[in-house]
Amino acid sequence: MLLSRPLRHAAQGVAALVVAAGSVGVAHYDKAVQVSVDGQPTSVHVLGSTVADVLDKQDIEVGPHDVVVPSLGSSVDDGDHISVRYGRKLTVTVDGQTKEYWTTATTVDSALKDLGIRAEGAVLSASRSQPLGRGGLTLAVTTPKKVVFVADGKKRTVTTTGTTVFGMLAELGVVKKVDDIVTPAMPTALDDGMKVVLKRVTIKKVTTTEPVAYPVTKVKDSSLYKDQTEVVTAGKKGSKTVVRQKTWVDGKLTTTKVLSQKVLKKPVAAVVKVGTKSRPTTTRDAGNTSGAGINLANAAMWDRIAQCESGGNWHINTGNGYYGGLQFATASWLSNGGDDFASRADLASRAEQITVANRYYAKAGLGPWGCAHAA
Repeated sequence: MLLSRPLRHAAQGVAALVVAAGSVGVAHYDKAVQVSVDGQPTSVHVLGSTVADVLDKQDIEVGPHDVVVPSLGSSVDDGDHISVRYGRKLTVTVDGQTKEYWTTATTVDSALKDLGIRAEGAVLSASRSQPLGRGGLTLAVTTPKKVVFVADGKKRTVTTTGTTVFGMLAELGVVKKVDDIVTPAMPTALDDGMKVVLKRVTIKKVTTTEPVAYPVTKVKDSSLYKDQTEVVTAGKKGSKTVVRQKTWVDGKLTTTKVLSQKVLKKPVAAVVKVGTKSRPTTTRDAGNTSGAGINLANAAMWDRIAQCESGGNWHINTGNGYYGGLQFATASWLSNGGDDFASRADLASRAEQITVANRYYAKAGLGPWGCAHAA
């Protein structure tokens, strides 16, 4: 039981008793009554006629939330028992929902049962056996909840009495590192059946040394045909260090971000001559004699000699003073009309080199070639 009407202090005087004749009359109205306050009994003698009179004589004050049995207006007879149970204000927060109750229970456990608050397996902010004083109590009740928890690649259902995601992780002994991602957020209140996902995040700085490509500067050269090029300065690659921030989520690389770059060695630009001269119109001329135009006579023979002289590389230039597949000295090349095609043999095509070789062959045979035996 919770509420009762307030004490109405009896103003019923004892004047009638005073005017009653003699001590015999007074003794007739004296009653022996037992008064129990919150279960603590006391035997008293009173000259009142109602419960209110008895409580008033004992300086027992009751309020609207206290319970008095029998009621304040009930008459009192010798040997009666009066019970007073004080009301206590109990403020209960169950899983974040707060309500106020009044109860005459004297312990936390009995109050929960009296109020019908289900707390089986729950965590309480106060001991169940803690007494309830007249000042009341504020109590937090956290009921068990089943939560689907996903972490480290594993999914499981856990039972927790934590009130928030943070509380659940603490209860499970799961450590969240600074960069880890938890969904929903840590302060989120837990509900039964909620899904909580913890993603492990690893962030590292990775430093690598990488090449730097060299630029190419092209210079026009009228002494070369349009399909010819000549490297004047060989390019050289540079090098640099690159610092990147890499992020892995649950072991998978998700993002890469360049933080800084530093050039260790600058690249050297390549300089390349590019021909601008148009090639002359040529006609095919069979035979071994010299003359204008392309002459591919004895081509198979010259291929064999070139294989011996230069490994069949028609554009070789080793710096030994001999050029092209048939290893022409510059003087021999020019004296046999090689400048009809290019300034050096290695800058001319195979067909052009064979043409000049046929001119030279017409004058001197195979004598000028050290690999004449390959013919």
